[in-house]
Amino acid sequence: MKSADLLTDAFTRVQESVHSAVEGLSVDDLHVRLDEGANSITWLVWHLTRIQDDHVSDAFGVEQVWFSQDWASRFDLPFERGATGYGHSSKQVASVKVDSPELLLDYHDAVHERSVEFIRGLDARSLDRIVDEAWSPPVTLGVRLISVIADDLQHVGQAAFVRGSLERRQSGTRTGRLPG
Repeated sequence: MKSADLLTDAFTRVQESVHSAVEGLSVDDLHVRLDEGANSITWLVWHLTRIQDDHVSDAFGVEQVWFSQDWASRFDLPFERGATGYGHSSKQVASVKVDSPELLLDYHDAVHERSVEFIRGLDARSLDRIVDEAWSPPVTLGVRLISVIADDLQHVGQAAFVRGSLERRQSGTRTGRLPG
């Protein structure tokens, strides 16, 4: 198996997990925060997708899907258009709202498609290319992509946890075990 195949598989697992966390939920469910300082599923999926879009686009020297396909206008969020959610306050987290689950999923799918398009053309040597010299040691493309995957998986896991909590509340079941 080639490096590009492994990376494609990892990003595809993220995409599948995003769909599992979001599909079938109401807009109200997507916006629920388990407490006043917690992140909603909407914010978690939007944020992980923004980070993927931002970091992958930067690594390949292209405009973010957020701008090139005008997702910024479609989401119409009440803060700077280029925001990714990094460092957001509780008030900003609460302001990330969508009118439908499809908006989140469609944006994620567009970013996934773009990411996989770039990754398919990689070979092991290209993963050694330096993409960020602001760190010591400088960050290679391979390290950047693994970092994005790790961040995505953490956030989509949090979204799945919120979904499971909501489903247990709605069913009245409190088993102390996570679903699945």
